[in-house]
Amino acid sequence: MSGQDARPRLKVPLEVRVPPFTLPAPLALASPVDEVPDAPGISLEPKWDGWRCQIHTASGRVWSRHGTDLSRAFSDVGAAAKVLQDAVLDGELVAVLDDGSGVSFGRLQSRAGGRGPKRGADFTVHVALFDVLAVGDTDLRRRPYRDRRVELLGLLEGGPPTLRAVPATADAGQALEWVGALDGVEGLVGKTNGPYVAGRASGWVKWRQRHSTEAIVIGVTGRTPATQALVLGRWHAGRMRAVGVSLPLGAALRAAVAPLLHAAGAGMRELPGTVGGLPGADPVSYLPVEPEVVVEIEVDQERLEFGRYRHRPRVRRVRGDLTPDLLGEEL
Repeated sequence: MSGQDARPRLKVPLEVRVPPFTLPAPLALASPVDEVPDAPGISLEPKWDGWRCQIHTASGRVWSRHGTDLSRAFSDVGAAAKVLQDAVLDGELVAVLDDGSGVSFGRLQSRAGGRGPKRGADFTVHVALFDVLAVGDTDLRRRPYRDRRVELLGLLEGGPPTLRAVPATADAGQALEWVGALDGVEGLVGKTNGPYVAGRASGWVKWRQRHSTEAIVIGVTGRTPATQALVLGRWHAGRMRAVGVSLPLGAALRAAVAPLLHAAGAGMRELPGTVGGLPGADPVSYLPVEPEVVVEIEVDQERLEFGRYRHRPRVRRVRGDLTPDLLGEEL
């Protein structure tokens, strides 16, 4: 979101009308895919590394994807939105560092718990906006994506520099350039020219850039074979530390890993839900195993965040050619 030239703020006397549906409205969700969407009629947008949000510009209220009221935590966003025409917008909150070095997901966490903007903070919250659900009392959700896109661009024209529409293209090659060139872009979202539909019935898809690395198996979790996953560890300051819980293993991987694992004691242990990539979730129960097996994993972030992987890694294979002592300190 950085690098965009500031424009004068729009000063428009507004007549506030009641939205045509109850707020917060359920949002459209994108289904994960392994390949970059590249088909006729697909529009591609950058997927920013932030918090999904819904904004009612007339009231300045902000909600999370799950309907949590974030208006106090992001009162700066609400204040900026109030200068726009009365509308309900869908977008992503992004923390842009003031020194120009990029964006930081971690800075958004400082607003958790209702804490609002702090004096002296080293970042500014921008909103990468990608859809409009309503203007005034007119429901736009049944209109095609391209019509809503035109409406969104018109709403934001001349508005606050912290509220900007994401770019969009039908060219997969151009879209992939955004992933490497725009800081904070972790993947792409593909959309057909359909209406705005809540949930995964939207037809939206998302592709994340993946990275390959290694981790040490330190436990097994899951009550049934189909849900069994690995607790993953890395060295830190000379000690082994849990950094994540993998996605459930397929049958072939389970068969390859199981004979190599040896229980480390008879009892079960627990990890905080955050280590499993599930903020606010219940603790993860697991059976500890001796840290003897190294696996190759696929992750969507090159470096750990708060000492763990935010999204659950996918195990690719066992690395029989590596031993735990060969792995350096965590990334």
